[in-house]
Order: sequence, then C-alpha cells, then structure tokens
Amino acid sequence: MHHSLNSAIGIVVASLMLASCDSEPVEQPVQPFGTTDELVVLVHNGPATRFLGADGKYNGIEQDLIEMFAKDTGTRIRLVERAKYKDILPALRKHLAHFAAAGMAATEARRKAFIFGPAYLSIHTVVAYNTENQRPKNVRELIGKRVVALAGSSGAEQLEAEAMEEPKLAWEEIPATDSMELLDRLASDEVDYVVTDSNIVELAQNFSPNIGRAFNLGEPETLSWALPKDASPLLMAQIKDFFDRINANGTLRVLLDRYYGHTQRLTQGDVAAFLQRRQLVLPQYRAMFQEAQEETGLDWRLLAALGFQESHWNPLATSPTGVRGLMMLTSETADRMGVSDRLDPRQNIIAGARYLKMLRDTLPERIMEPDRTWLALASYNVGYGHLEDARVLTKRHGLNADSWVDVKKTLPLLTRSDFYSTVKRGFARGGEAVILTENIRNYFDILVRYEESYRPQFSIVPDDEESALSP
Repeated sequence: MHHSLNSAIGIVVASLMLASCDSEPVEQPVQPFGTTDELVVLVHNGPATRFLGADGKYNGIEQDLIEMFAKDTGTRIRLVERAKYKDILPALRKHLAHFAAAGMAATEARRKAFIFGPAYLSIHTVVAYNTENQRPKNVRELIGKRVVALAGSSGAEQLEAEAMEEPKLAWEEIPATDSMELLDRLASDEVDYVVTDSNIVELAQNFSPNIGRAFNLGEPETLSWALPKDASPLLMAQIKDFFDRINANGTLRVLLDRYYGHTQRLTQGDVAAFLQRRQLVLPQYRAMFQEAQEETGLDWRLLAALGFQESHWNPLATSPTGVRGLMMLTSETADRMGVSDRLDPRQNIIAGARYLKMLRDTLPERIMEPDRTWLALASYNVGYGHLEDARVLTKRHGLNADSWVDVKKTLPLLTRSDFYSTVKRGFARGGEAVILTENIRNYFDILVRYEESYRPQFSIVPDDEESALSP
C-alpha cells in the first residue's frame, strides 16, 4: 500500500513537471529586423520606465517613446517584459528582442557588449541615504555599512569600480523588481545606503521624505535604448532619426517635463506633512472626493490633491481675500455652482470638482491630456481669462500655447508690467498658478501610489477617453 501510494505520487509529480514544461516554452531568437513587420522590444516596469497610470493604461517615458517610435516608423511593436532588471541585457544578448527600452545607462562596460542609441536623459550614479541618519561624505564612509544596489544595474557596476580603490568596500546586489523597492527599504531603515540612478532618487523623494542624495559616484551617464552588437544598421538609423526629430521639434522636452518636470518642487517637510495628513485627515473626506468623481469623471485622487494644495483639507479654511472652504471657493464660484454653505465640506468638494471640470471642458478641444488637466488646474488658481492671456504670450514667444511645459514659462510674466499691459486682463500672480499646478502633480503622484483608484458602478466618463491622467 505504501509502495503504491509513492508510485501514485510519483506519477502526479511527473505529470505536473510535464505540464510545467509545456506552459513555459523556450524563447526563440527574434527574426532579423526587416524580415517581418514586427519589432520586438524588451521592457521593464518601474516608475522611470513604464507603469500602470491612474487611468489603468501603461504610461511612462519609455512606454511613450516606444509608442511614438512605432507610429513614426509604421511598425507593429511586441513588448517582451522582464520582471527583474538584471534579466534585460542577458535576454538582449540572446537576441530575444531587437532592442531594450528599459531606462538603461550607457556605461563604458555596457558599450563593450552592446550598441546604444542617442541619449534621452543625463543622470548620475548616486549614493542615497536616510536623512534621519548622518550623511556620508565619501566612499570610505560606506565601509562596514549595509550598502545595496539593484542586481544588473549601473550602480552595481560603479561599486565594482569603487572597490578597486577601496578594497574593503562591500555591498549586496539585490535582484529586486527595481531600485524604488530598495529605496523603500532605505526609508524604513532596513539598509544604510542605496547606490542607484539620480532620476530614481528624485522620484522616490516624493514618496519618502527621509530619502536624501549623499554624493555622486563616477562620471555622468546617459539613458538610451540598447541594441545587440550586430544590430541592423537600418534599425539603428531609424532610431537615430527618431531621436533627432523629437529633440528638434521639442517633443522630447515635453515628455521629460511630463515625468520629471515637477519632481523637485516639494520639500521633505511638504512630503512628510502630506503623508501624515493622508493618514489622519483624508479618511474623513475620501467618500466625498469619490462622490465628486462620480459626478465629474475626474479621478478622486486628483481632486484630493487639489483640495490639499488649497486648504490642507481644512473645511474651515479662509483666505484674506475671502476665498473659503476645503477647495477654497470664491463667493462668485460658489454661487455659480449652487453652493449654499462654503464651509460644508461635501458641498465645497463637489462644487470645486464641478468647477475644475468646467474649466477643463472650456479649453479648446484640440488640447490633449495631460496638458488639458494641468492647464485647467492653473486656471483654477489664476482664473481662465488670465490663463488665456498667458497662452497669448506663449504664442507670441513662438512657443506652443497648448502645452503646459511652454505655458508655465509665460504665466509668471503676468506680474511684469511690460507684459501684462499688452494683454486683455492685466496683472495676475501667474507664478503662483505654476507652483500650485506642479505641487498638485506631485501630490497626485503620491496618492496614485498609496491610494486605490475608485471605480463606481455608474459614473460620468470624461469626454475624451485620453484623460489617462498619469503621474
């Protein structure tokens, strides 16, 4: 009996192993570029590459660049995802894709084994530390500490180089999903230092107020797409032409602003205060913001970010100019939105959401997201007329009046008489509108990371399905 049970178990185990083998076919190298209409790209999910945005769609600078390249070249793209960063380059070496778009630094060591396309962002390898502890000044001060880097990263490569000068330097290479995971451990004091890319640290500082940048390691690097050494010259030429074009026409500048332009606005104190009030105060108003989403179709987390910027979620807030309530409504706006009591948080939140939607809907239809929402937020602060004046100035300067990255340059000019005297509505504190909008973008990013999206059973969907608001 005992023997037959073992036999039965053996058969089951063997069956499971066979089933497992069937479900994981061996990946085949891709066909040479140009032999089919398919372009295969290796990707890695993370805050600096591609991620699920607030709209449930993939966003991120690499995702946007890949989609634009596919459209530009008329190619059908197939994405091959690797969960671990360290698996990207080995897969590329095996020709499992035509190139990798995964936030890769074009280091000297990597250039020996791969070809890199044009740079799209300049970064530094940095030592990140927990600001509740002492800041290290140099590599020697890392000796004997818990130092970690992402396995397969340029940070791990740089540590190898530093160890040539400081042989006692020791560190652990962790095969985590991305460096953000390591920075979370740093914030909770599980490790002493994280060696990673400067752009990742900038993003992480908006979620963890106690993460600081101690010092740089090595020379500046650039992020680029990586290709095998024997990559098709035609593909290389297409990638070069694509990056030359988006550099020349300003598209790359707009993309970089979308994902990085707002990241250094908040201080550590701002982030700490926001995270604290998110736990202590937001729960009282979450359902009201979600009700406002049902009525307007605007993401409740965006509305909550706006409410925090306006009043720190204080329903009794009053400004010297008479603006009142959680969303800081003027008496005129409150009357227009049918508010009987501006100090009633539910009425105030819903009215503020309706007013923001009205401003957003008033903008010309040709303006796409996310610019549409950022411009609406600016007009929430400065007034729609003054925003239009700033857009007129933007156009006069030869810039794009439909792009937030350009309009935010001209909004501050509304405080200067040589500019505001040339437009219809005169003086306005345009610089304040820029700060407000950039802060809200940061608060929204934080809420998207920590708060669940809300999917009501019946809701008004925004007019343009592109409202894919993403951090």
